[in-house]
Amino acid sequence: MKKSGAEILVECLKKEGVKHIFGYPGGVVLNIFDTLYDEKDIQLILTRHEQGAVHAADGYARASGKVGVALVTSGPGATNTVTGIANASMDSVPLVVFSGQVPTMLIGNDAFQEADIVGITRPCTKYNYLVKDINDLALTVREAFHIASTGRPGPVLIDLPKDVTAGKADFVWPQQVKIRSYNPTYEGNKWMIKQAAQEIARAKKPVIMAGGGVIISNASKELRELAEFMDIPVTTTLMGLGGFPGTHDLSLGMLGMHGTYYANMSMQNADLIVGIGVRFDDRVTGKTSSFAPHAKIIHLDIDPTSIRKNVRVDIPVVGDVKLVLKELLKFLKDEAAKEQWSAIRKSWLNQIQQWKKERPLSYRYDENIIKPEFVVEKIYEITKGNAIICTEVGQNQMWAAQFYKYDKPRKWLSSGGLGTMGYGFPAAIGAQFACPHDLVIDIAGDGSIQMNIQELATAVINKLPIKVAILNNGYLGMVRQWQELFFKERYSHTHLESGNPDFVKVAEAYGAVGLRAIKPEEVEPVIMFEEEEKTEKKLKAVK
Repeated sequence: MKKSGAEILVECLKKEGVKHIFGYPGGVVLNIFDTLYDEKDIQLILTRHEQGAVHAADGYARASGKVGVALVTSGPGATNTVTGIANASMDSVPLVVFSGQVPTMLIGNDAFQEADIVGITRPCTKYNYLVKDINDLALTVREAFHIASTGRPGPVLIDLPKDVTAGKADFVWPQQVKIRSYNPTYEGNKWMIKQAAQEIARAKKPVIMAGGGVIISNASKELRELAEFMDIPVTTTLMGLGGFPGTHDLSLGMLGMHGTYYANMSMQNADLIVGIGVRFDDRVTGKTSSFAPHAKIIHLDIDPTSIRKNVRVDIPVVGDVKLVLKELLKFLKDEAAKEQWSAIRKSWLNQIQQWKKERPLSYRYDENIIKPEFVVEKIYEITKGNAIICTEVGQNQMWAAQFYKYDKPRKWLSSGGLGTMGYGFPAAIGAQFACPHDLVIDIAGDGSIQMNIQELATAVINKLPIKVAILNNGYLGMVRQWQELFFKERYSHTHLESGNPDFVKVAEAYGAVGLRAIKPEEVEPVIMFEEEEKTEKKLKAVK
């Protein structure tokens, strides 16, 4: 029996193991939504904005390691996804976004709610498709999931004209995917790995710089084994938080513009940097000509275009981080006993400990004012580091990165490359669906939370027990900070306080719980708040 394009699409999603889709309906995708109406194996979560849908799919993917899926209509529905797609592209998040499109015969005629979403998203997708023939639909979906989840992951968009989803065809599921021009390299070159091992063995002041690639590759175990076996301190990028335990003695915390003193001092004084799953982006390197002036650089990454893109590299190794680290450890264990490295690195590790004592991450406690660092520390203390922390973008993001210790991967979800305000809350929704038994907390600013505050409805309707900590300082804090430092305290259009809503009332208006802490002693009780009706899972919004 022939199936409609909508039915073929749903069957493909089931074959890919999809359990959740985040989306918003519209005219040209009604065939798909009608098919999903009776579907028992896939749950569609109705968000309140298409950007929220893509961010939720993004959070779902980061928390679970699976491909996130979003479904939207044509025209403005499709264009509303662009920020979320660009965000996922910058941070290497596997997404498949389905957008509706006008019938094929109307494409190019400026039809109602037509937009060239394939052209618009071409710069910010790993690949994208316009399906013109229903017979190509199943293979297209199969390829899209394969491309999104392999190599360096990223978002793939499939544009679906209305006549394709309404038409009829035989459903044939392709068991294998072979794309002639797409063959990611997983096994690293053994000669280059051996050279890397020799440089690591000789180094007196090495530092490992770990990025998001460690988490994507599920290589946290191998990274820790390398660091401990070789006595090498580890600093992580913003995207790499949790890839190496933040409480470990060898941890230097985050480096770069908002990093720790000792991480940055270590990088500038190192004689060898081992970059693992990183891009060496500008927030880490600053002026590249003066970055790590005394160090040779080893760069391990699955994406060959990322190597030598921003900094000079002495030993490049292209391959999957997990597989390369396993091979690297074999070479290192053959070199000599661990005791040798301990003796060589002793003075280097002592110097790092001295830097940690001289300039630890700190702030001045004030018994009359709630310091944001204090709130983050309290959240860490109460959750014992076991929560999934999502953030918006700005000062709230940096405080959450600095004062919460991440010991496990996929517990830190934040917009790194694009720096998207409004990301954290919908991402928390996606993470809660991916990990229903985990505590999920969004640490937000009063500016960024309003970017996608409408998703409170999504959280409440689905009875998600998310907590949102809004650090309300009445300003666009990060921008104000730059104005303070570089623009002679001319705070142009960064003051929000007079226009901010009462967030407690906003929460209550959506049917959530709204609480307010004004003094430091009120912070812990507010964070610890539990409703009497524990069977009723509701969103807990904290201001």
